[in-house]
Amino acid sequence: MFALRSLFRSAHIGYAAAAQFHATSNCSGAKVAVVLSGCGVYDGTEIHEASAILVHLSRGGAEVQMFAPDVSQMHVIDHGKGQPVENESRNVLSESARIARGNITDLAKLNVSNHDAVIFPGGFGAAKNLSTFAIDGKDCKVIKEVERVLKDFHKARKPVGLCCISPVLAAKVLPGVDVTVGHEEEEGGKWPYAGTTQAITALGAKHTVKEVTEAHVDRKNKVVTTPAFMCETKLHLIFDGIGAMVRDVLKLSGK
Repeated sequence: MFALRSLFRSAHIGYAAAAQFHATSNCSGAKVAVVLSGCGVYDGTEIHEASAILVHLSRGGAEVQMFAPDVSQMHVIDHGKGQPVENESRNVLSESARIARGNITDLAKLNVSNHDAVIFPGGFGAAKNLSTFAIDGKDCKVIKEVERVLKDFHKARKPVGLCCISPVLAAKVLPGVDVTVGHEEEEGGKWPYAGTTQAITALGAKHTVKEVTEAHVDRKNKVVTTPAFMCETKLHLIFDGIGAMVRDVLKLSGK
């Protein structure tokens, strides 16, 4: 009987601790814009990253609004074959609506005064549709609306979160920003996109090495980044790193 009472007491304490954790994490109230770049890792938003961001924002009590630019994709990729599809064109806003379950707004309508923070998931769409990084590397251009949003949030001292390849957007637009895309060596294929770090420094930004489960905070610029799928690893580790990024973004928002 004593053992049984101890078991119930331990379960009650554990439940209370869990309840307190979720209550604490569900009190942000921050209004966060999430900017998508299509639907699918090779020509749009990395769907796992977008979903992880939305789950962590929901758990953090944030109010989310999703945006995407009303532009054509650079190209369309057959994700089964990994090859471009000839004579097919898709719209970034329409494709992003798949992830947003239809509740998506043209990026041109994103007003910094209506939000406390902005987050950019990764996926090749960030390098192909939000910028020309996939083709031009350090000589890339960032599309007008993305550049405006980054500069507006930076000027307003509101946090910007970016994961996977999307930190290159901040590296291009925000002089001297300090970001991470993970490690700086491929390490036998674990970090297949490690060469991105060279382009980041060539853009005049600073790169800080971080593990996939970590987020890096540039407090001066209020920019938070995490490697995500820049690393070949297990999905739950990527999910944890994105969670760290989201938590730091919400902390910096002051909500």
